[in-house]
This record gives sequence, C-alpha cells and structure tokens, in this order.
Amino acid sequence: MDEQYQKIAKMIDHSLLSPILTIPELEAGCQLALAYDVASVCIMPCYLKRCAEILEHSTVEPSTTVGFPHGGHTMLVKLREAEQALEDGCTELDVVVNLSRVLSEDWKYVETEIGLLTRTAHQAGQKIKVIFENCYLADKHKIELCRICSAANVDWVKTSTGYGTGGATLEDLKLMREHAPRQVQVKAAGGIRTLDKLLEVRDLGVSRVGASATRDILDTCRERLKLPAITF
Repeated sequence: MDEQYQKIAKMIDHSLLSPILTIPELEAGCQLALAYDVASVCIMPCYLKRCAEILEHSTVEPSTTVGFPHGGHTMLVKLREAEQALEDGCTELDVVVNLSRVLSEDWKYVETEIGLLTRTAHQAGQKIKVIFENCYLADKHKIELCRICSAANVDWVKTSTGYGTGGATLEDLKLMREHAPRQVQVKAAGGIRTLDKLLEVRDLGVSRVGASATRDILDTCRERLKLPAITF
C-alpha cells in the first residue's frame, strides 16, 4: 500500500459510537475500517467483542469508550467497564474524565482515577486515551489535566467526545501539545471531517483523529495520490 496513504489512514480512529447505529451498520463500519486500513475502530462497548473478532489478524485495533460520554460514572464502575473492555479484546481505551471533579478542581480524585485506569490498561499490555471534553473547560483545567496525564504516563490526551458543545480546536491542540511531553500523544476528536482538516491538525503534532467521515477523508486522500478507489 502507498506509504503516504498509509500514514494518513493510520491516523484515523473510525468512530462507531452513535447510540442509534444498528447491528448491520456496526458490522459495515468494521468492514469499512478494514478496507481502508485505519488505525482503529472505536465502537460502542456492547459491540466490542464482535468488533475484535472481525479485526483479528488485521492491523486495525479494536477500541472502545469508558465513562462515555459524560464521565460521571463512579470510579469503580469505570474500572469495571475498562476491565470488561479488555476482556472483550480492546487494545485502546478512550476514557472520559470526571468533568464535575475537574471543574470542582478536585485534582486528587481526578489523579487517582486516571492513574487507576492507566495502570489497568498498561498491566493488560494495552493503551489508554484520556478525553478532556475541552468545550466545558478553562485553559487552567486543560493544562492541569495534561500534567496529571503526563505523570500517569497515558498514551494519548484527547480533546473531546464529539458529543459536547464543541470539538477539537486548533488553540486547544496547540495548548495540549505544548503541555504534554512527546511520549504522550495528542488525539483530536469532533469536527475532523475533511482531509485538509486532518492535515492541518497533523501539522500541530496530532497523531490520531476520531472521525466518522472516514470514507470521505480517505477517498479524497487516494484521489489526490492518484490511487485506485477502494470498494468493499
């Protein structure tokens, strides 16, 4: 496969998180992800096990959410949700912070929760992305979350769920990249619907994007690279 195309495709977590997706739509979404060879499928927890079966022996990772979309689950519920996801074959957990605790600046709670879930993922040999939901936060909250996530050694800090009042902004991505060390990657989610937008955030140091417009993005990429269209 063309190296330039692969670098773009392997930035995309194909999002299958709408609560009204049907089983045929979830199945088709997994097959699309395979056909385009993206980084991962981020799917509703209830369909994760089947997703992991579909993606087995491929280079596309099965991922899912924890505490989605509002982050207000108790710590023990989030832990059990993470454990179940790992049992079901998840290799990347996308975890929503407890927004109430963040806005209350109860940093000890936030630190404990992120640390617990990060250890759980890493002890299983898997990865974790921590979702801030930046549209509700001030810069001071985002900076402190970057500090906590860096100390916990999370794999990615992520802008948003896609279900808040706003998605990834260039300003937030610059701030997160500035306040997270290089070993902590940055994921943009919410509003990444075109190839040009993906390339724009990549230039800011973003390594992953969450997208539901995967097919449109990658069809455009293949067209520009003069590669044959993908059919499946």
